[in-house]
Amino acid sequence: MWEVPVHDSTRVRDARMAAREACDDSGLAPARTAAAELVATELATNLLKHAGGGLMVVNLVEPPDGGTGASVQVYSLDHGPGIADVDAALRDGYSTADGSLGAGLGSCRRSANAFHLYSRPGRGTVAAARIDAEPGERGAPPARLPAGGITVSLGQDAQCGDAWGWVRSGRLLTLLLADGLGHGQKAAHASTAAVTELRRAGHLPPADILRRLHTALRPTRGAAVTVAQVDTDRAELSFAGVGNVGARVRSGESWTSLVSHPGIVGAYFPAQVPVRRLPWRQDSLLVVHSDGLPSRWTPPEDPGLLAHDPSVLAAAILRDAGSPARPVRDDTSVAVLAPDRRTTAP
Repeated sequence: MWEVPVHDSTRVRDARMAAREACDDSGLAPARTAAAELVATELATNLLKHAGGGLMVVNLVEPPDGGTGASVQVYSLDHGPGIADVDAALRDGYSTADGSLGAGLGSCRRSANAFHLYSRPGRGTVAAARIDAEPGERGAPPARLPAGGITVSLGQDAQCGDAWGWVRSGRLLTLLLADGLGHGQKAAHASTAAVTELRRAGHLPPADILRRLHTALRPTRGAAVTVAQVDTDRAELSFAGVGNVGARVRSGESWTSLVSHPGIVGAYFPAQVPVRRLPWRQDSLLVVHSDGLPSRWTPPEDPGLLAHDPSVLAAAILRDAGSPARPVRDDTSVAVLAPDRRTTAP
């Protein structure tokens, strides 16, 4: 992952280079790399001109069609004055500042396969853009994915010990978040191994997935792992976790904390894995996170944000949970699972 604080004009280039490096790592073609660079440059420029600075984060994520390789996800986070008219800001060529690129957020939306923007006056803005290997169909709205997430590493390290992923197997939709023990490359190896194994185990119930992960992670230093699975036929959420990972589920107007069992997947696995089952409704939301997020983070209540794309909701939670008074003390990841509102089969 790449993290670029943007507080002066020199960091705009750093944001563009981060997008380029991410595209190189994911093997994207030059045309898609150029699209990612344009998005990163425009978003970083907007941070300076309109928000007084902010944070750019670039992650590699799985492509939405489950194909090989990776997509590039570009985030922009700020606590600036916000955007009064989001619809106007998304129109091509719109700008309120002299010396802008003239591309505007509308160009970001056209260049990315999926572009989501959330802003509230006085509260700041969150933008999320995903660039896939192939350009999207012109004029077609991006498919809404049921899961989204963001990761940042301790000390802006290029290796993040956290990872998340999701998989669909028939009526089962499964979200996993893994926090590799410690930091750096070895922690990243453990968490990545967990996500890789999930692709082969998505047909199993959560407790069995964790047992299978325990075997897969034995050659690694181990990880704290949470697994949440929605059975769409039964409208039921099953949750199980081992280690220091957190989760909250929203149903109606209230949030409920879900507790993981002590242990380390791959090292110290409990004899029994408790599984929590709850109803899963069309207004339900699940947020899972590593221990880099403050334990007493405040869940969002803005209906506009709660109804937004899961990637934006995850990024907004990460943004609002941190502050200079509460600096990041660990690798941090947030992932969100929302009701699957797809209209066609993948």
